[in-house]
Amino acid sequence: MSLIQEFKSFAMRGNVIDMAVGIIIGAAFGKVVSSFVDNIVMPPLGLAIGGVDFSDLAVVLREAQGDLAAVTLGYGAFIQSIVDFLIIAAAIFVAIKVMNNLKRKEEEAPAAPPAPSKEEVLLADIRDLLKQQAEK
Repeated sequence: MSLIQEFKSFAMRGNVIDMAVGIIIGAAFGKVVSSFVDNIVMPPLGLAIGGVDFSDLAVVLREAQGDLAAVTLGYGAFIQSIVDFLIIAAAIFVAIKVMNNLKRKEEEAPAAPPAPSKEEVLLADIRDLLKQQAEK
């Protein structure tokens, strides 16, 4: 099997395609959550703690000198990343919890009784014929 054929069979497997779709949707979901945190959650939170913009929070380790840029620790961006992570984790937790509840309800639903076998049908017919003969 050539390398190209082997790669094609690998890439076209269902699991790989499902994983690719999941990664694409996850990336889009990450952008939505980041926008939600940046534009909806963080402004009121910053206002509540005194008008602080988290993205500007940083500790200056070395001031800018001539052509050298300042060296800073941007802990505000880190706090924002933590909030992003917590919201994404909560959303995934809720989604998995809902899926598990739906799956559990599906498993708990009573299954239809199995269809009678040919032997059972034949025995039921014989029983019914015997009842009819006894009634005559």
